[in-house]
Amino acid sequence: MTTPEFIRQIRASAGNQLLLLPGVTAIVFDDEGRVLLGRRSDTGRWAVVGGIAEPGEQPAETAVREVYEETAVHCVPERVVLVEMLEPMTYPNGDACQFQDVTFRCRATGGEARVNDSESLEVAWFEVDALPELEPFAVDRIRRAQHDAPTWFAPVPAGLRVEQRRAPEGHAEGQPADTAASR
Repeated sequence: MTTPEFIRQIRASAGNQLLLLPGVTAIVFDDEGRVLLGRRSDTGRWAVVGGIAEPGEQPAETAVREVYEETAVHCVPERVVLVEMLEPMTYPNGDACQFQDVTFRCRATGGEARVNDSESLEVAWFEVDALPELEPFAVDRIRRAQHDAPTWFAPVPAGLRVEQRRAPEGHAEGQPADTAASR
């Protein structure tokens, strides 16, 4: 997959150290209820559409841009399906990253599904009860996007507390204090 230029610039000084990156996934349905998938050129596997937000870009804008760039389909985000911090990963070149994924359910509004960049080998619409083999990540997001349930997010671990301290000089009461948890 193509690495965005702003990440290449960060990597020039940060090396392989862990980067927290804003990821967006778009689950796109057409008027017939089919879901849009692309077969990735790096793995050869079918997957949902997604990518990294550019600096200053809102997550919904990223979803629309990525869907068009990869599939030539125009879409409109309808709702946030889930927000999740994914497990850290290390690429073969040693670059470590962790994606914070925001998944949107989107509705196709135009365009013809086709390969539109080098990231995909194929692009196609699939009935949700006849999906090709997909990673659990994709299956979970498609299933959640089919329903109008509240946005999913991981629960806060029981007993997690942020200790309150006296506000440092120059900070108004009620503002977060500088604690180890906030650094």
